[in-house]
Amino acid sequence: MSRFKYSAGPWNVNTGADSYGPATRDEIPLEEKIKKFAELGFSAVQFHDDDAVPNINDLSEGDIKNEARKLKAVLDKYNMAAEFVAPRLWFNPRTADGGYMSSSNQDREYAMWRSYRSIDIANELGCDLIVLWLAREGTLCAESKSPIWATKRLVESIDKMLEYDKKIRIAIEPKPNEPIDRSLCGTIGHALAISAATIDPSRVGGNVESAHAVLAGLDATNEMGFALAFDKLFTVHLNDQNSIRFDQDKVFGVENLRSSFNQIKLLCENDYGKNGEYVGLDVKAMRTTKNEDRYKHLENSLKIAKALEDKAMRFDYEFQKKCVENRDFEALEMYVMNLLMGLV
Repeated sequence: MSRFKYSAGPWNVNTGADSYGPATRDEIPLEEKIKKFAELGFSAVQFHDDDAVPNINDLSEGDIKNEARKLKAVLDKYNMAAEFVAPRLWFNPRTADGGYMSSSNQDREYAMWRSYRSIDIANELGCDLIVLWLAREGTLCAESKSPIWATKRLVESIDKMLEYDKKIRIAIEPKPNEPIDRSLCGTIGHALAISAATIDPSRVGGNVESAHAVLAGLDATNEMGFALAFDKLFTVHLNDQNSIRFDQDKVFGVENLRSSFNQIKLLCENDYGKNGEYVGLDVKAMRTTKNEDRYKHLENSLKIAKALEDKAMRFDYEFQKKCVENRDFEALEMYVMNLLMGLV
């Protein structure tokens, strides 16, 4: 029995298309994905605003809310919750230079419109969390905008969201690069500094993704721990990453098993989830995966995460204490490796 509630997003089951080639798998209707997530053992679904309400830019505010209500009925049908809604501010031409940090006032207004609509959708779906993946918030040309000006625009935008809805919480999902090369909020430390500058820091926290920490050359467990130390880890995205290449969203644990173990161990030790938080598995199938296997990456990630939960629950803290007292870190390290290899 898992101690965590797990979530996944519709984008985690995709067609395999990427920047270098077309789709390799068929698209799947949203309801079919939700049904399968429930069957696999997930408790909630993550949404971008236009996952929940397609063609959002062409609809009125009333129509957007009506479409969100229809989705809520689908979630209820399969006893699934909505974990969060995230405004997708990196697909539209109006966000080519960023959303909240765009050099165009009109484009910044568009970013706020999408953010307000995301809050409306969240309210209809019965969740109170908005995730901000700041995909294009930064610069492609270092001299194109002042980092001071841009950072203040981000704080200003978050303040507007907090004012728009007095209950909504915001989780900043930092990433150091891609699709831009200079992020202005690249780590959880940056996210927490932004939080402290807002009008209500208690409602602004972070979403740490394993792969994004690796891309910043940081340890994902330490990033999560930093947020937990300030009660700011509102959600997590567990996955894996082969070094500092493009954002790979690999099956959790397949590249860095010890690091993955320590992420789960940290969450277990600190009773993560006691306030209703979910563990998100933000993983994508390999491009070579066939239609009939297109959920295997989620199934495998869930199996590995739960197996690491079991390893964390069996961790010998008395032995750890003795090793620390004697500074015998060689013994402690080997114990962890033996635990992961099933030798203890």
